Amino acid sequence: MRLLVDMNLSPRWVDFLLSAGRDAVHRSSVGPNSAKDGYICEFARQHAYIILTNDLDFPQILAHTKKAAPSIVLLRGEPLVPEMRGPTLLSALNACEADLEQGAILTLDWSDRLRSRLLPLR
Repeated sequence: MRLLVDMNLSPRWVDFLLSAGRDAVHRSSVGPNSAKDGYICEFARQHAYIILTNDLDFPQILAHTKKAAPSIVLLRGEPLVPEMRGPTLLSALNACEADLEQGAILTLDWSDRLRSRLLPLR
């Protein structure tokens, strides 16, 4: 599982995920910083990344395009830092790995309740 950490999340997420044995890069280290969300979605799809974000635009893009990738992990609720949310994110990734590999939107809110919806959205 390869994770692309969106610009709206701290680069500290990359260090946290790497130390947990996950493959992760921050969006700022791949491609132009001014890239639009549609470009980022296509980049993630072409390079088999799952997008880790707080941006509701990514699920909307998938709803409009009806594509089955990339998978999105959507963190909701503050604080959005690995020190507070990291362990729950790792549990969620493990619990929903098959869905994410198939194509899904996984939402994790502050109550740590998981919601997974398979792609493509209909």
